[in-house]
Amino acid sequence: MTTDDFRRNRENFCYRHPDRQSFVLCQRCLRTICPECQTPAAVGVICPECLQAQQKNQSPAQRKAERRWSRPRVLAATSDGRPVVSYAIIAITALAFLIGLVPGAGALVQGALLFWAPALYPDLTGAFQPWRLLTVALVHSGFWHVGLNMLALWLLGRSLEPLLGRWRFLTLYLMGALGGSVAVALLSFTTQVVGASGAIFALFGAMLVIGRHLGANITGIAIILGINLVIGFIPGFNVSWQAHIGGLVTGALVGLIFARTRSVRRRRLQIALLAALGAALVGLLLVPPLLFF
Repeated sequence: MTTDDFRRNRENFCYRHPDRQSFVLCQRCLRTICPECQTPAAVGVICPECLQAQQKNQSPAQRKAERRWSRPRVLAATSDGRPVVSYAIIAITALAFLIGLVPGAGALVQGALLFWAPALYPDLTGAFQPWRLLTVALVHSGFWHVGLNMLALWLLGRSLEPLLGRWRFLTLYLMGALGGSVAVALLSFTTQVVGASGAIFALFGAMLVIGRHLGANITGIAIILGINLVIGFIPGFNVSWQAHIGGLVTGALVGLIFARTRSVRRRRLQIALLAALGAALVGLLLVPPLLFF
């Protein structure tokens, strides 16, 4: 369901396929195009009409060079809008879960990948293991844990990844995992945490912000998000609400950056803001030493 404002705003839909919502613009004409209409260019993507105009202006030597070198890149590009990154994350996470079931070795792998904040501070533990900030999203406590997280990723990724593009979606997921870990370090320093919940809540946060920006009806997403947040505070569920909050806030900020820097002309600003947000999250890790030791 969408609001009237959303349906009337044609900029939210592909100009060649008015029924397909998209978040990507042609770098030349700045019209919205869906994955099927996108062709990789030197920077970003271009629409079929701009591609045709570009090809008409090429010299015979340029056309020959393009046929020889550029065609494999075009064939390798996304043309069907499938959430390939989402599928890849699900496959890697499932593999990590299966490895964790191997007697003996599985426990060692999980112990090396879970998030435990003291492992970031050599002065406290004698170890420095920063990979735990992200690898926490690969390990889970049981079948239902990994199953529900990957189901949420599949449901959200089918809509969000084609909307953002693969690299933006992957950036959102990883920064969500980072934000969840940072929140755990700040709010529950000695707790060992597993699961991709921080990254999943980042997807929720980004979808809320982007959906609101586009004028979509986000009531259903807000209700589901609210229920999951409440569950994190119910005793006995053994859920890290800190990771949920951290991922949600990080995802909302990333979504805001994407929404405000949608234009191709603002791509450098988008990258700079994402880098600044990542640096700010890492900088927050300087706070625990002042509080706990």
